[in-house]
Amino acid sequence: MNSVLDDIDVKAIKTGMLFDTENTKAVVQILKGHFDAKGHIPLVCDPVCVSTSGHALLHPDAVDTIIDELFPLSDLITPNKAEAELLLKQRDFPSRIANLQDMINAARRLRTLGPQAVLLKGGHCVVSPGELANISSDDTQVIRDDLLDENSNILRIHGRKEQHVDSLVVDVLCTSDSHITIFARTKLQSTSTHGTGCTLSAALACLLARGTPLSEAVRLAADYTHIGIETAIPIGSGFGPLNHNHSITPRLVPPRTKTNPYPLTSSLLRSSRIIWKEYVQHEFVVLLGKGTLPKENFLHFIKQDYLYLKYYARAYALLAAKSHAYAPISAAIDVVFSIVQESSMHMGYCAEWGVTEDELINTPESPALTAYGAFLIDTGMQGDSMKLVVALAACLLGYGEVGLWLKEEAQAPNSWVQWEGNPYLKWMEDYSGDIYQKAVKAGLETLESRAAADAPSLVRFADWQDVWERCTRLEKGFWDMAIDEPRSLNSRLSYVASSS
Repeated sequence: MNSVLDDIDVKAIKTGMLFDTENTKAVVQILKGHFDAKGHIPLVCDPVCVSTSGHALLHPDAVDTIIDELFPLSDLITPNKAEAELLLKQRDFPSRIANLQDMINAARRLRTLGPQAVLLKGGHCVVSPGELANISSDDTQVIRDDLLDENSNILRIHGRKEQHVDSLVVDVLCTSDSHITIFARTKLQSTSTHGTGCTLSAALACLLARGTPLSEAVRLAADYTHIGIETAIPIGSGFGPLNHNHSITPRLVPPRTKTNPYPLTSSLLRSSRIIWKEYVQHEFVVLLGKGTLPKENFLHFIKQDYLYLKYYARAYALLAAKSHAYAPISAAIDVVFSIVQESSMHMGYCAEWGVTEDELINTPESPALTAYGAFLIDTGMQGDSMKLVVALAACLLGYGEVGLWLKEEAQAPNSWVQWEGNPYLKWMEDYSGDIYQKAVKAGLETLESRAAADAPSLVRFADWQDVWERCTRLEKGFWDMAIDEPRSLNSRLSYVASSS
């Protein structure tokens, strides 16, 4: 250790299996000397005491030495369930850990033993979503990085398989102010888990060495470990190693997996979570679902949407022109034909409500429509065709999400959605139906396959996120227009009538 510490500018240290008191005291002495001479650096102590199979890996007399001498030097300790129970029992604390609340209590008690923070690893303690939902307090935060958020029906319906959705793995972080952060993930069924705890603590040390804040370091280390398990190739008949090489090439978009076949879309939805919800659960959508949307608002929307489809078709034609193989050219042209068919659907809607074809074609464009259409065409004229794919996806996927949300809400007991007898039932059926949802799935595949084939740089990825968010805002603005412009017109007409 002295040779390494003298020769290399070490930024963080992780301790693992120390075996006995003699080794533990030697490590403590060296660490104290180094910290006194060169200043403190992050120290992660993985208190390896008990193996996954239950075998003791630390002499009993060394447990007190770790607690008394090593924990006070540590910025973070990372015990698993069995190790936490052993450590707590050693100091006469209640030690049984059987549920999430037990984990939280144990993490807080372990922190009183001297470390700055405790990460109680939960790989051997399965938690239900109900337990997670029942945890709520001002000093507790839940991070659900691997779990689907609300408004993600398009991912759940079209391929994302959350294994054992009733079984979650949680890691519990207790920091120096006793604040609790719970990191929740789906439980993976895999035999590639040998060395999972060591992998997690080593990844933590690396991230802390880079100056990553503790909570973010835990999130990233857990993500690294989770993907390492899921992408590992099984070796042998027992428990094999993780895939530690999955992140050698930095990937802003994680690899596609069985449990998350749409990682780019998931990332885009997370980055725009607030505006996405305002878009897909807009007042216009809610009133439409209730069947109480005023007729003039729906007609205003349909007429503007009919004009919008021209921009949308032209943008897909640009995508065909920018493609360099027959398959993507054909796919883009197929969408153009689908849009033409959708425009006929709009014409049918309008005819049912007394709007003639001539009136529909000659409807003036709303400023909100012109802004959105101009942005689509401008994006299509730029060099990166993937930016155009992302821009087009916001509309396609958003309407798919709206259709699925309304359909799912309609099936709930005492639902606020009026399905049967709703004057806008055909609209809801069209966007929740098989034909449109097949288009959504095709759109997801296009988006993800292009991203996987041409991994983005940091700058390109930022461009994609910007385009996605701007289109999502423009989509919300389109709903705003459908609500506000008829109101404004009615107000002006009322003013004119009252003035006369």
